[in-house]
Amino acid sequence: MVFPLKVVGRNEEDFEGFVVSVVQTHAPLSARTVTTRLSHAAKYLAVTVTFVAESREQLDAIYQELTDSGRVLTAL
Repeated sequence: MVFPLKVVGRNEEDFEGFVVSVVQTHAPLSARTVTTRLSHAAKYLAVTVTFVAESREQLDAIYQELTDSGRVLTAL
């Protein structure tokens, strides 16, 4: 199943790379599967990573690693 994962955090220089690296440890990605969007005041960055999810356990592991980092405000 193709799954779009949206992750929101503070607009830090390496936030996009951090999100991509976490997802890549659990699922293969290509460069075209990542988009970003800044908040109106540019304080926050939303990173959307679209990938093929293979199981609920895979998704749970990704969400857990992202939220445990302390850098992620929301993962949808």
